[in-house]
Amino acid sequence: MSRYRTAPLASTELPPGIPFIVGNELAERFSYYGMRAILVVFMTRYLVDAAGNPAPMPESEAKGYFHLFVSLTYFTPFLGALLADGVLGKYRTIIALSLVYCLGHFALALDDTRMGLMLGQSLIALGAGGIKPCVSAHVGDQFGQSNRHLLSKVYGWFYLSINLGAFVSMLLIPWLLEHHGAAVAFAVPGLLMLTATIVFWSGRHRFVHIPPGGMRFVREALSGEGLRGLGRLIGVFLFITMFWALFDQTGSSWVLQSQRMDRVLFGHEILPSQIQAANPLLIVLLTPLFYRLLYPALGRIAPMTALNKIALGLSFTVLAFALAAWIQTKIDAGLKPAIGWQLLAYLLLTSAEVMVSITSLEFAYTQAPLTMKSFVMALYLGAVALGNLFTALVNFWIERSQAAWLAGAGYFWFFTGLMLVTALGFFGYSRGYKEEVHLQAEN
Repeated sequence: MSRYRTAPLASTELPPGIPFIVGNELAERFSYYGMRAILVVFMTRYLVDAAGNPAPMPESEAKGYFHLFVSLTYFTPFLGALLADGVLGKYRTIIALSLVYCLGHFALALDDTRMGLMLGQSLIALGAGGIKPCVSAHVGDQFGQSNRHLLSKVYGWFYLSINLGAFVSMLLIPWLLEHHGAAVAFAVPGLLMLTATIVFWSGRHRFVHIPPGGMRFVREALSGEGLRGLGRLIGVFLFITMFWALFDQTGSSWVLQSQRMDRVLFGHEILPSQIQAANPLLIVLLTPLFYRLLYPALGRIAPMTALNKIALGLSFTVLAFALAAWIQTKIDAGLKPAIGWQLLAYLLLTSAEVMVSITSLEFAYTQAPLTMKSFVMALYLGAVALGNLFTALVNFWIERSQAAWLAGAGYFWFFTGLMLVTALGFFGYSRGYKEEVHLQAEN
């Protein structure tokens, strides 16, 4: 007999475990995005060799390693999902891998060499990636048919907590790096990750703990219906791959671009890494606006289904990168554009994120069979991994081949063109997709 509740209650109220999940996510995302915000700057300015002498990476190599790290972080969800859905359950998987996550942060704080960088990034990739599909699916597990009307709202809160944590950390951690060095800048996210783990553990008696599926998970995944359902979802997720290949460049190519821009805003010069804070701030501002005003208004023109929202978001991504390409054209001409232009690009890209990323979280959960919630979340996160792997390979190829046509603005136009083709392809594919909803049974 489990000492935890194993099914949602038949209630129209908010599930009692939600505040603990949202609080955990806020602190965990502070730790992840704070660490990630300074990686490229750390690799190109602060990295040392074993003797303590400066040993920074070239920009293309740093961009390549950044996207390789992000890619690995979004491949390890498969391990977390298999543990959660098949063996341990979501709660125990999250607790165990959160401790690994903490060790990764402290490895970065204690060692400024490439060895410390690789060890810290590997542990963080395992911990952050491993818990990600489990936490997202754990949110949905708290709901049954009686309160399913609150699910979209709570996924919105969940995403807001991600971006509130990211906003604060993207302002604070680059400042700590600049004024107190890498050890302090990496240690603070480690302390926040430890806090996140404690908050999540504190909610253990308030959560619904869906038992692992064991062999039922394997049978359902390998059944004809299971394979067909997974195949249709994978088709959607493959299109979203290119969105993440572009979006996560806000932590690499957009940071490096901002170093060559006039970053004085309202009389204060902003650090290149701090520009990224525009994204989570805009998420906090735009998400309520989209759900309360934009989606209802657009719904009078066309149904605002999950797939239609994603299609619109992919189109906005094209516009955002076209603007980034135009900015780079000015830089290549010897000019120093105002940072306000990049902030406009952030506005377009963040609008795309609201439509693609928030929608995809709920879509992945509701479309997944009951025993495969974490696994389908991992498939969705695999799109993030593939997108970043593609960007990493492009940058490593540029470093080796010195391809002139991918230098400067050509780099941004290349990704803009790929995104345009992707958006058109998704629009055609989504017309034939029929959405289904699978939620946990209530007590």
